[in-house]
Amino acid sequence: MGITEEQFRAAKSIWDAQLEHPFVKGIADGSLEVERFKRWVLQDYLYLKDFARIFAWAVAKAERLDSMSWYAMVLNLTLNTEMELHRKYAARFGVSPEELERQEMWPTNRAYTDFLLRTAADGDLADLVAALLPCAWGYVYIAQHLARGNPPKDQRYVDWIAQYASPEFAQAADWLKGEMNRLAEVATAAKRQRLTDLFVLSSRYESQFWEMCWKGEAWPV
Repeated sequence: MGITEEQFRAAKSIWDAQLEHPFVKGIADGSLEVERFKRWVLQDYLYLKDFARIFAWAVAKAERLDSMSWYAMVLNLTLNTEMELHRKYAARFGVSPEELERQEMWPTNRAYTDFLLRTAADGDLADLVAALLPCAWGYVYIAQHLARGNPPKDQRYVDWIAQYASPEFAQAADWLKGEMNRLAEVATAAKRQRLTDLFVLSSRYESQFWEMCWKGEAWPV
């Protein structure tokens, strides 16, 4: 059995709780207030910058040329394609590129990205992928679930669901799952537990990201 099955079982209650979160349910039926979704746009843009840095670490840590090539490709797409698409998508919610760039990371986002970057810097490639996977796989899991329901009335939310439920995102998640299983093939029991713990912790941060965008956050001082 591949380790991703163990990881999924360990985190499934967290993932299913995300499906019931009012932010996600608001996307599903189109009732999510635009101001709340705008929070996600702003904070996710900042997240993507560190997301790209994690793939740069993956290129450096990968031991196989084909893995290096894949991580480098995703790094390039994130910086030179996805970031621009994100800016265009943000414009549909009235968010300018200047507004995106001057935003400050909220506490939950900072804690999550710091965790990812620390894991990428201090751990091996298996640690990195375990921490990264819940983002790539989790968004596909959520979007594919939402795609099975009636489409929301707001076309912007329809497009959001279609993007993350797309074959391209699913293929990327499947590649990372295969990489995770490969890297864990010779792992000790203790190492497999660590990889599952990282996966669960990252899943918790993913869940808290929705909560952050639902309620809003600010530094207390």
